[in-house]
Amino acid sequence: MELPSPADVRAAAEAVRPYVRRTPLLRTEVDGRPLLLKLEHLQRSGSFKLRGATNALLAGDRPSTVVTASGGNHGLGVATAAVALGVPATVFVPTSAPAGKVRRIEALGATLVRHGETYAEAAAAALEAASGPGVRHLHAYDAPAVVAGQGTVAVEVLAEAPEVDAIVVAAGGGGLAAGTSLASDGRTTVTVEPERCRAVHDALAAGEPVDVAIDSVAASALGATRIGRVPFGVLSTGRLAPVAPVLVGDAEILAARDRLWEDFRLAVEPAAAAGFAAWLAGLVPGRLPCLVLCGANTDWAPQP
Repeated sequence: MELPSPADVRAAAEAVRPYVRRTPLLRTEVDGRPLLLKLEHLQRSGSFKLRGATNALLAGDRPSTVVTASGGNHGLGVATAAVALGVPATVFVPTSAPAGKVRRIEALGATLVRHGETYAEAAAAALEAASGPGVRHLHAYDAPAVVAGQGTVAVEVLAEAPEVDAIVVAAGGGGLAAGTSLASDGRTTVTVEPERCRAVHDALAAGEPVDVAIDSVAASALGATRIGRVPFGVLSTGRLAPVAPVLVGDAEILAARDRLWEDFRLAVEPAAAAGFAAWLAGLVPGRLPCLVLCGANTDWAPQP
């Protein structure tokens, strides 16, 4: 199995530069403790997923069509990259995909197919549909070029704030976590997942990928039932950087999301608040961590 390298992440940073935003890094403190917030929810397409999708589509020969499956954010990333590169896109989503994400995918001109109740069912249908010459199947997280592209978030963080000693990311199938680990230059990667949506945590605990049940307010973004083989290969070795898996509850995630709004007027989806929830709970190691606010593709209002 081919695994991406730190050099692949550096190459991806150069490749995607014309197509992605260099998102802001906010230095602040909360409750008297310093931290940095990487405002990746301000990325084009509304999440970091544009980075991996763009890098994967730029790799090799340009496909005539790209087919993918998504809970929403990856589909938006692929659809946005496909428009920029002039490639038709078909996105399979489960029937549980949030209406706001589905609406935005269709608005970008991608062909949208609703299939199955879970991401896994949509992914199986997408793989079956991706046949024929010139058709590229693009996995949401289990592909070396996608992982390398996601790691460009951390490249930007460390270029601007090399004193950071931990990078905190929400984890689903593990693509962002693996890319971050590759780019971290020895710093700890903290993976944060909901207690009932924990593919990365349980795989690292078991020493192999395992199937998990999904039931979380953040499931549309973090709802992988199994870590990808490529991300697991990167994260499980620990040869490049330490990985600290953390779990938080849904109530903590929603409270953290609302606090990001109240304190900073940052509107993010639940998955993007998972890292902040872990930090508020004292579960994040390091004196100066950077929390990646990974996405904002949701329609919500904070509680009054």
